[in-house]
Amino acid sequence: MYFSSLRIVSGSSMALSHYSKETSYLLPPNNEDWEEKGIPDFVYGQKELIVEGIQWPRNAPSALDTPTRFDSALCSAWRQRVELGLFRYRLGELQTQTLPGAVGFVAQLNVERGVQRRRPQNIKSVRQAFDPEQFNFNKIRPGEVLFRLHRKPNDCSAVQQEDILVIINVSPLEWGHVLLVPEPTLGLPQRLLPGVLRAGLETVLLSSHPGFRVGFNSLGGLASVNHLHLHGYYLAHRLPVEGAPSEALDPGGHLYLLQSVPAPGFLFYTSGPGPDLEALISRVCRATDYLTDHEIAHNLFVTRGAPPGKASASTMLTGVRVILWARKSNFGIKEGEAFNVALCELAGHLPVKTYQDFSSLTEEAALALIQDCLLPPAQADEIQEALVALMAQEEL
Repeated sequence: MYFSSLRIVSGSSMALSHYSKETSYLLPPNNEDWEEKGIPDFVYGQKELIVEGIQWPRNAPSALDTPTRFDSALCSAWRQRVELGLFRYRLGELQTQTLPGAVGFVAQLNVERGVQRRRPQNIKSVRQAFDPEQFNFNKIRPGEVLFRLHRKPNDCSAVQQEDILVIINVSPLEWGHVLLVPEPTLGLPQRLLPGVLRAGLETVLLSSHPGFRVGFNSLGGLASVNHLHLHGYYLAHRLPVEGAPSEALDPGGHLYLLQSVPAPGFLFYTSGPGPDLEALISRVCRATDYLTDHEIAHNLFVTRGAPPGKASASTMLTGVRVILWARKSNFGIKEGEAFNVALCELAGHLPVKTYQDFSSLTEEAALALIQDCLLPPAQADEIQEALVALMAQEEL
């Protein structure tokens, strides 16, 4: 197991022993004190975005022996909410195995999430409007908010980052599982927008942990709440999508097809912050707008990884990969299956619901479940052609 000494991803009380003193203000002792003081701020600058030197250790201490200010703030506040009893269950150390086979699926047994997570809302369309009567993030308990994330004013970036609330996922997949929610009172439906995608990319760059990932599920792609949000969480394992090979789909090298992974996906890549990252955000959102407008469900996964091209076995993660999957619509949780297919499963992380399934799951069975959620080849080819055409418009 990668990071065998790392306890931040196991729910252990040993999690992240080195905290930054400047983040102590992020820890209100109880809900009443939180309401009195308001939401704490986590303000960051572009200089805190880490581009180089992130890698999976080889028989080394965990990357979080030297956590960033962001890691310290998130994990210390998250652990405090555990002690306050704000989660639906107390996340213990999850049984984890890498399934034998060529893919390298990482399976985890998470019985409590399968049983106790909130039932998905009644969704009938990828473009469904926000409904204030349904559960949404304006209805959460005050203590579920960890902090407000935003850039320093007049930072070197030309783009002003909007404020994003970082809140706990009360039914966590793994240690540090949070939701990134742009101003909840706006009532934004679950449709990807540039501001929240930028925040997701920058939180990955704010972390020194190679396994901090961010993702998005569209409506019909197993999003359970129709209120705009991204997921973020720590997982101390490499995943197939980090170094999988890809082929360029357009002459400009803006869009790639990811290969040799659980499911073929569209790959976007950036080496770091600045104009390249802003161009990536524009491309990704144009692609997801196309899918949404055409009622095509989709999932998106953000992880540190290797540049596009040939397969990479290197432990060095030189940039950020954004993988986008178009898939069949599924407007509810399927009972009786080992796992449901959304952003983390497509990336190779399989949260399994029962011990029986966990002990018997094979790579072949996992691939069959995933393949069942993919689009027919003819429709997939049509979407690929449309996205390539969208990228070509950028060159004009």
